[in-house]
Amino acid sequence: MRTPTGWPLAFSTLGCPGTPLADVLALARTSGWTGLELRAADDEPVHVGLDTAQRGRIRAQLRRAAQDGVTALALASYVRIASERVDDDACVADALLHARLAADLGVPYLRVFPGATDIDDRPDQPGSRARADARAVRRLVRIAARLPDGVHILLETHDSHPRGADLARILAAAVRAAPDPVRIGAIWDVLHPWRCGESVAATARLLAPYLVHAQVKDVASPTERTPLPLGAGTVPLTAFYRELDRLGYEGWLSLEWEARWHPEAAPLAEALAASVRPTRPTRPTTPTRQIRPTGPAGPAGPR
Repeated sequence: MRTPTGWPLAFSTLGCPGTPLADVLALARTSGWTGLELRAADDEPVHVGLDTAQRGRIRAQLRRAAQDGVTALALASYVRIASERVDDDACVADALLHARLAADLGVPYLRVFPGATDIDDRPDQPGSRARADARAVRRLVRIAARLPDGVHILLETHDSHPRGADLARILAAAVRAAPDPVRIGAIWDVLHPWRCGESVAATARLLAPYLVHAQVKDVASPTERTPLPLGAGTVPLTAFYRELDRLGYEGWLSLEWEARWHPEAAPLAEALAASVRPTRPTRPTTPTRQIRPTGPAGPAGPR
């Protein structure tokens, strides 16, 4: 069953850095943005250093919140699977530590970044992008083979691989090689492909086979990226919603309000209230590939 806006709405705790989990859950209940991406970092309530008792208490909080309709969707890690600054074993181990945390909390998705910093696309420096892609594929396949039950790994359009074309190369190879390919998927962060010049239609076409989760945001321009409420900037959100609808996307739309990196941004609660909520066109749809794992609140999709 679709929500009145067409998709269920979520937000990332990147928008309220360091806020106690109880306050985050209260905001989700009162705002109507009832899905959560939990940022996993040392300065957050959720991080891999939590002991067993602490994990148990957080899981209990999330279960109680689920009774009020709040869904913990994703653990937003900073694992960088294409990075040359860490070897394969260390990268895989870090990802699996985060995957274990996600499993312990009952969170179905683990977000990872590409994160290569050695890509040089000049004609006299061939092969650097292919090497970064190969690192990402090797590591994704190893991680996916050892994920805890109920956890799926999602690669986001970001940093060194901001376009749908960038992710599609990696995901196509990883899905072919992985023993359980359905455990691997994509997050479409609407900002990054657009700021790099890839059309919304092209991103949709490239990510369609892998799309599991979508992040929405608005800014003034590709170079002025202080967060703005949805509808107040220039990101082509109408086209984004149209493409999601055309694909038959039935997942969440998550506002990634980057207050952690832009302290001048308005408070998250104000941004949620001021944002123009997404509307979904009415048109025939072709369903996308959807992973629907079960977390504390049941299936991670519209209810």
